[in-house]
Amino acid sequence: MVSKSNTVVLDTFDVAFSIIHGTNGEDGVMQGFFRSLNIPFVGPDVLGSAVCMDKDVTKRLLRDFHIPLANSITLLRHVPLDLSFAQVVEKLGLPLFVKPANAGSSVGVSKVTDEAGFHRALAEAFKFDRKILIEEAVIGKEVECAVLGNEHPDASVLGEIIPVKDFYSYEAKYKDADGAKMKIPAEIAPDISDQIRQTAVQAFQIVCCEGLARVDFFLRPDHTFVLNEINTLPGFTEISMYPKMWEATGVSYSDLISTLVELGLARHERDNALKTAR
Repeated sequence: MVSKSNTVVLDTFDVAFSIIHGTNGEDGVMQGFFRSLNIPFVGPDVLGSAVCMDKDVTKRLLRDFHIPLANSITLLRHVPLDLSFAQVVEKLGLPLFVKPANAGSSVGVSKVTDEAGFHRALAEAFKFDRKILIEEAVIGKEVECAVLGNEHPDASVLGEIIPVKDFYSYEAKYKDADGAKMKIPAEIAPDISDQIRQTAVQAFQIVCCEGLARVDFFLRPDHTFVLNEINTLPGFTEISMYPKMWEATGVSYSDLISTLVELGLARHERDNALKTAR
């Protein structure tokens, strides 16, 4: 082990625990790198990571299994939008959201309330991706569920994000300590909570996740809900929901980390036992 200023270089290690968010970190690129070097790692594999990074592809897979989703329109940079703003509003209502298909942490996401803002939002989202989503605004609680496991995943108690500002933006998540409040467990009727938790586990398996993921929902006042997105590399900071939800479920932070490492090692051993073509 060699120390260079604040950097420690290890001679050997047992498993990789990636903390690189966004592009190249949780989209399958880093996972493919680990795979190519036969290194055990924590979290979803290449396919699950790539699928969940692309919100459009995630929706296509979940839709096949009738998972409730918000209505949306997918737009490619090289294909002109063949709908007027009025037609988009007729389909999705106002306000609406515009977001890059492949981005996280609400980067490039805009809330739209008028036509001028709509065109600004399209331009902003296309700075981050060649494919974007125009999505209806779902009015209700922002609810999250932590999922943990490989072949037989479990769901935590639910947590609720209560944005202090207009919506849970990048600034609210990372720059403003008072940008949002959390409520764990969320105050939701037990039967509805169970439905959301079951849907979270089902979605986790549909998109080929293993190890961990945070599944985010919107819960309407009439108790119906839609799945918003699946985050394959949730945060582990002092304000992050994933470890807090497991702590409220009875799994301590240290036990959670140990379990994630064990899941990564178990998958590595399982997959290495498979035969390959010769």
